[in-house]
Amino acid sequence: MEIFAVVRFLKCNIIARYGIPATLITDNTKNLNNKLINELCAQFKIQHRNSSLYRPQMNGAVEAANKNIKKIIEKMTVNYKDWHEMLPFALLAYQISIRSSTGATPYSLVYGMEVVLPIEVEPRA
Repeated sequence: MEIFAVVRFLKCNIIARYGIPATLITDNTKNLNNKLINELCAQFKIQHRNSSLYRPQMNGAVEAANKNIKKIIEKMTVNYKDWHEMLPFALLAYQISIRSSTGATPYSLVYGMEVVLPIEVEPRA
């Protein structure tokens, strides 16, 4: 059942939103290396690659992002039981923070504009 959720997520939240990626890089777990994922990749002509076994350091950019997101969540939560409720807000904070490597926010690189936050919107008279 979990693999159907993964395929649905890829179709609805990645492909439908951002377009078809050229490459899908996953770890070597069975739920990401199976017939359904292979069929999805074949259908959309996506190259499926696996990261190295037991070497999360090989995904350096992802690990660095995860570390920063974890720090944001730690600052937002009182106890770790509710971390998942803060995740969308932590992701937004990460996406709208300027990266020194690019001089831009990840949000602006994806959407071509900066996000408009509710605090920036003036109330209508």
